[in-house]
Amino acid sequence: MSSAAPPDAAELVKALAGRQHVLVTGATGLIGRRLTEALASAGHDVTVLTRDPAKAVVLRPPFRLATGLDQIASAGRIDVMINLAGEPVANSLWTRAKRRRILSSRLRMTRNLVRLIARLERRPALLISGSAVGWYGAWQDECLTEFDGGKRCFCHRVCDAWERAAKKAERYGVRVVRLRIGTVLGTEGGLLAGLLTPFNFGIGGPIGNGRQWVSWIARDDLVRLIAHIIMTPQLAGPVNATAPEPVRNAAFAAELGRELRRPALLRLPGGLLRRLAGDMAEELLLSGQRVLPDKVQSSGFKFRHETLPSALAAILGGSRHVESESESESESDSDAAAAGEVHEASRTAA
Repeated sequence: MSSAAPPDAAELVKALAGRQHVLVTGATGLIGRRLTEALASAGHDVTVLTRDPAKAVVLRPPFRLATGLDQIASAGRIDVMINLAGEPVANSLWTRAKRRRILSSRLRMTRNLVRLIARLERRPALLISGSAVGWYGAWQDECLTEFDGGKRCFCHRVCDAWERAAKKAERYGVRVVRLRIGTVLGTEGGLLAGLLTPFNFGIGGPIGNGRQWVSWIARDDLVRLIAHIIMTPQLAGPVNATAPEPVRNAAFAAELGRELRRPALLRLPGGLLRRLAGDMAEELLLSGQRVLPDKVQSSGFKFRHETLPSALAAILGGSRHVESESESESESDSDAAAAGEVHEASRTAA
């Protein structure tokens, strides 16, 4: 399936004034790839931190590559640090070892960044450190903003520890934003990418009872939001990175089915998921949060995709266009062939 051509990457960060020097961790992930592409194509200086240089082949140059923070000189200039690194949470069962990796990977990287800030002669103005809406824990229908508290669960424990580690950069005069990211929609990874195959085969549908809330954001809107945060000094502390109109899981499945022109009726039983994946299924798939982006909207940020139909049409709409073109070409070929047959029959009869 072909997707719609994405907007010019540089347009996503056009709000950034001047030439920024940005350090990005987790640059090879779903968010980081688009972010580094946008920053670099807009003329900003990007340093990518990765322990495995081979992974950087997915990134579009120009960028600098660092395999360790010790490669960054104390006299070096970094205006902004964006910390997105961490062990994936949804790629395997939450064994005891997996839980340790999820937590330790985030804490280790964040603490190392704070140590780097401490030794830099010129401190960055801003640290944007990733977190997730999982900080809020499992809720029902309550609308949650940055001023609400969290409920105890594994995701909350991880996000809370991650945010506390990032907050320590404030002691060096650095503005810190703890970015509570919702479900990021893109075809290169994440929830949407995982759903495309079953939905295209007509076996997609709601998860569990379908009433759990999905707080989502289009990937390009998230990149634009990060640029907005950089240029908006009053934004600090926890910031929700979600679209203003979360939806229930059943509505998400129905809308995805409509966009793909496929049925969305095959429900995935919650009980089966709990037996197979335990807490991971409960926290990531069967529970949810109705999270609203109160701070960024109050600061003037405008989402391009406030609604799910808008986001899915932009991300997947090319499939309809391609299908329509293919159908039109087939019809034209058939019409031409039919016309040729009629002409040949007429000539023979004559």
